[in-house]
Parts: sequence; structure tokens; C-alpha cells
Amino acid sequence: MNSGQERRSFLKKGLLGSMGLYGFSQHDPVSLDGEQYPGFQAPPATGKSVIDLKVAPIKQVKVGLIGIGARGSGHVSQFAALFPDKAKVTAICDIQPDRVAKSAAKLKEKGQDAVTYSGKIDSWKEMVKRDDIDLVVIATPWRDHVPMAVYAMKQGKHVVIEVPAALTIDECWQLVNTAEETQRNCMMMENVCYGDEELWVLNMVQQEVFGTLTYAEAAYIHNLTDLMLSEKGYYDFWRLKENIAHDGNLYPMHGLGPVAQYLEILRGDRFEHIVSMSSLEASLSESIKKLPSGHPYSGFKGTIRHGDMNTSMIKTNKGRMITLKHDVVSPRPYDRINALAGTHAYHEGYPSRLSIIDKGHAFLKEADYSEYKSKYKHPIWDKLKKEIEVNGGHGGMDFVLIYRIIDALNNGRPMDMDVYDASTWSSVIPLSEVSVNKGNVPVKFPDFTRGKWKEKRDLGIMKSL
Repeated sequence: MNSGQERRSFLKKGLLGSMGLYGFSQHDPVSLDGEQYPGFQAPPATGKSVIDLKVAPIKQVKVGLIGIGARGSGHVSQFAALFPDKAKVTAICDIQPDRVAKSAAKLKEKGQDAVTYSGKIDSWKEMVKRDDIDLVVIATPWRDHVPMAVYAMKQGKHVVIEVPAALTIDECWQLVNTAEETQRNCMMMENVCYGDEELWVLNMVQQEVFGTLTYAEAAYIHNLTDLMLSEKGYYDFWRLKENIAHDGNLYPMHGLGPVAQYLEILRGDRFEHIVSMSSLEASLSESIKKLPSGHPYSGFKGTIRHGDMNTSMIKTNKGRMITLKHDVVSPRPYDRINALAGTHAYHEGYPSRLSIIDKGHAFLKEADYSEYKSKYKHPIWDKLKKEIEVNGGHGGMDFVLIYRIIDALNNGRPMDMDVYDASTWSSVIPLSEVSVNKGNVPVKFPDFTRGKWKEKRDLGIMKSL
């Protein structure tokens, strides 16, 4: 056996025997160092593709929500704002009774008498079985997303899931296969894809302002240390536990989602492989040492796996490159970077700046920038201007997201994003962890579309407005 074969054999044995990763086994579709491992190829389809899935129009979409925490409570208000013409909140569920009671009271003020479920770990199953629910909204801790989504689709419900949609490659395939078997919508609720800045950049891409796209940069840089360590923060410290147990790019979608749309991922291009690397861990362990006695994690002596900064690089089939960063513990200002380079233009966010090839080597001055912003502003933000001002949500992107979900079901058209987007973007989490744990080796992406990514198709948000 030559040295190259020995190395591949070593990597393969190490991968198949590794523990602590996001659910990898010998059946998972990963490829290291050019060698395909068992299960890399897509499993046999058990249903038909749900690309551009159309269902019969639903005049008033009846909504059931699972998880009424920080995100879920906001969703309750956003869906309630579309009552009675477009939607109605039929039922809500959370393990914590006080959260359900508070949201139910708010709904009642708006003329909606929602049935409530709480108190039992599986109360959500009772809710999902109801005949008067068309759409199930899942805003629970990450590990609950796939079991709830799969169950809901099997009950005949359309599903939208908070980010990330899944944590393992097996879970990604579960979502894809169940959506195809049931012919139900399964969309990840990536609100940043509906941001004013992001849709403006997307519109410029579509209008060929950028020319040939070559590379992009994206990130989720958001200091969540206080929230992760607060007893009033994430329920049962679930997000802290993820950062203790795993090292990789654990929350890529907010930065990656818009970039994937700029690059028409799964609509003519695809992610081919990822290389991921993490720094040493320091910030979270130092913060834990300062916790007061009596705190559940005071005196914690375990190992925190997640490095302070994870940087991943993704190569696409067309040769484009994406740099993706994740840091939720450093004292850095919030940043998603939102950078995009083409042969004719370059954009960079935080703050938003634009450079055009025939207008010099600097970023545009305010007057020229404003001219581009006005000329290429996405029309959805003008169409929903009044509603956005009233309902807001992360500057308005939350309301635009909810509106588009419901409007698609009202009119029987495909949702703006589908289960293949959800699975592909979410797969960055487990694949990056494999790369980190195996010495920053390249790891190939599975093809959740089973080859249909090659077919050129329009993004939903760019049509049917």
C-alpha cells in the first residue's frame, strides 16, 4: 500500500470510528481526500422531487406553532398580523405554560382564539394531529427540528422550520425524503434572505450589475455569551450545550443563505466541498470561570470543544469560493459580512458599501451609492412598506418572510425556498465538524437534489411579487 492509500485508509477508519460528531456513521455521505465513503451517493428516492412544488391554494392558512420562546413569540405576532384575510393562528404549543398563556392572550386581543398545548414533552404531537392546521411552524431548540418536521409532514401538514433545519446528514435526508414522499412543503425560515440590503444585492446580481461572480464572504458573528450563560436565556442551556459538545460552523445560515441565492446554488451551481478550521477555545471557558456560585455551570470542569472562531471555505461546482465565519463568544460587533465580488462590482456589508469597476477604485460616495440603492431596490420592500413599519421584526425582514410563506400557500405557488435549500445549507454544520476533527481535510457535499441542481430556475423571491 502506498503512502497516499495508507493516509486515506487512516482517515476512513478515523471517520467511521469517531465519536462526538453530529451523528456521523458509516452510512453518512461524506468524502475525504477524494475518496468516497459508504453512503456518499444519494439513497434511492422514495417519492418525487418537490422542486417548484405547487399545492392547491389555501384561502386562509391555518397555522399551528411549536415553540413560543424568543423567536416563536415573534412569529405568533407576525402570523397574527395577517388575520383574517390571509392566515389564522389555530393553535400554539410550548413546554412552558407561561409562554403559551402570554401568546394566547395576545392573540385573543387580535380576535384569534387559539387552542393551547403545554405541560407535556409530546404535547406538540397532539397539536399537529389537528385537522384545522395547514402549516406547522417549528421554533424549538435545534435537536427537535427534524423529528417534529417529519412527524408534521406525515400528518399532511406543510412545515417551516427555524434555522438550522437539521444537524446531521441523516437528518437532512430525512427531511428531503419525507417531503418527497408526502409532497409537502418543508422550508427553512431564513429571514436574512428577505433583508432590504440582501434583496437589493440579489436584484443587482440578477440585473448583471456584478458581472461574472467569483467569490463571496459570509458570517455569523454575534456575541451570545451572556445569553448562553443566562438562566433566563436559552431553555435548559441548550445552545451552550451545543457549543460545549461540538466544534465547527454551528450556525451558518444567516450569512450563507443570501450568498447561496446570489450564486444560484441548486439552480445551476452547487456546493462541492468544504474545508473548515477552528481557533483555540478561550472566551467561553473564561466567562464560565466568572459565574457566581449556585449557577448550574459554576465550577464546570469539562472540555469546551468549540473554538472561538471557525472559518470554513466552500468551493462550488463553477469554481466560485465562499469564506464563511462563525463566532458567538468574542467581543466583536455583530457582523454577517455579506460580501460579494464580481468582475464588474463588489459589495461589502456592515456598513453596506458598493464599488463599481468604472467608477474608480474606492467605494461609491453617498450620492452614487444612493442612486444604485434606489434603482435596484427590491420591489417587495415598497409593496409591503406600511406593513413592515407596523410589524417589523429584525428591521422588517421577519414580516417579509412570514408574508411570503403565507402568500405562497394562499396562491398555490412554490415557496421561495425549499427542502433542498434547507438541507444543503444545514449540512455545513456536520460537514464542517468532520473537517475540523480530521485535521481540516476537504469534505464533499452530498447532492440532496439528486442531480436536479444543474437545472436553471428562477428564485421565487424574484418572481410572483
